Amino acid sequence: MEEIKLVSDEYLPLRDVVFRTLREAILKGKIKPGERLMEIQLAKKLGVSRTPVREAIRMLELEGLVTMVPRKGAAVAAISEKTLRDVLEVRRALEELSVMLACERMTWEQFEELRAANTRFARAAEGEDITLIAKTDEDFHDIIYQSTGNDKLILLLNQLREQMYRYRVEHIKMKERRSILIKEHQEIIDALRERNADIAVAVMRKHINNQEIQVTKKLKEKE
Repeated sequence: MEEIKLVSDEYLPLRDVVFRTLREAILKGKIKPGERLMEIQLAKKLGVSRTPVREAIRMLELEGLVTMVPRKGAAVAAISEKTLRDVLEVRRALEELSVMLACERMTWEQFEELRAANTRFARAAEGEDITLIAKTDEDFHDIIYQSTGNDKLILLLNQLREQMYRYRVEHIKMKERRSILIKEHQEIIDALRERNADIAVAVMRKHINNQEIQVTKKLKEKE
C-alpha cells in the first residue's frame, strides 16, 4: 500500500473524511484491487481511531469498492465485467426513462442549468482532478433526474449512484474519451431542447453503451 494522507475537511464527520480519503486512494490505484484493508494499520496511518475506519469501510462496501472476505476481512474489490454489466443494465434503463420524462417536463430554467453543467464538465475535463470531473458529470445527469419530477425514479437513481461511481471514474480516466463525453452530453441537450423523446432515449442509450464498451475493453487489456 502506497502512502496515503488524510484529506482534511473540518465541516465533515471524521468517518466521511476517512471514507473520502480511502475512496480516492482506491480510485487512484494507491490501494490495489485485492489488497486487504486492515483497520488497525489504516487507523495508524491516518492518525485516527479504528471506529471511523470501520465505518468508512462499510460505506466503501456499499459503493462496491470493497468486498468482505470470510475469515479475512475487507479487501478492495476487483472490477469485473459481470458487475459492470449488471450496474450499467440498470443505469441504462433508468437513464432512458429519465430523458424520456425530461423531454416532457424539463423547464427552461433546468435546460439552462443543464447547458451550464456541461460547460463546467468540459472545463473540469481539461484538468487532472478525477474527483472533480466525476462530480461535474454527476451534476449534469442529476439535473435530468430532477427535471423528471418523479421522486421514486430520483430515489432509485440516487441509490444506484454509489454503484455507478467506480465505472464513471474508470471511463473518465481515459483522457481520449472526455471530448466524446462532452459531445454526447451536447447531443442529449439538443434532443431535450427539441423535446424529441425518441432521439433523447437513443442518444442516452449510446452514451451508456459507450461507457460499457470502453470500460470492458480496458478490463480485457488488464487481463
